[in-house]
Amino acid sequence: MELKDIKAIIDLMRKNDLSVFELEKDGFRLKLQKGATEKPVSVVPLVSTAPAASSIAGMQAPGPAAKPATPAGEGEQKSTLRDIVSPMVGTFYRAASPDLPPFADIGSNVTEETVVCIIEAMKVMNEIKAETRGVIAEVVAENGKPVQFGQVLFKVR
Repeated sequence: MELKDIKAIIDLMRKNDLSVFELEKDGFRLKLQKGATEKPVSVVPLVSTAPAASSIAGMQAPGPAAKPATPAGEGEQKSTLRDIVSPMVGTFYRAASPDLPPFADIGSNVTEETVVCIIEAMKVMNEIKAETRGVIAEVVAENGKPVQFGQVLFKVR
């Protein structure tokens, strides 16, 4: 990947108000992240024995208005819920350690700055904020299990 391609991705992130972008293709990994906890841009070559099936199809990140589709069978109450989605690929943890209570549980009030979980990616623990106001209505992701970029972690009403 050339520097001009990376600059084009950065411009797309700015235009679409994206805070995280990850790309993995042909043994090359690129992660761009911005925000209050600014971290350096990392470019890491991958050593993989798996085929290129792990690469990102279409190389496009969803825009800020993109949300996972709601199944047709869900009722009206579900349509008023907002999703808290994973900004990255990693392992989802509800608490800072197994012996501590979860950051957020059903019935917890959250604000934009409330930490609701941790996602471990490449041995780094990333605190995930709600980025919305409301009450946790459902915990969708399973503690200690892998999550994907854009996967719903919590539902907020």
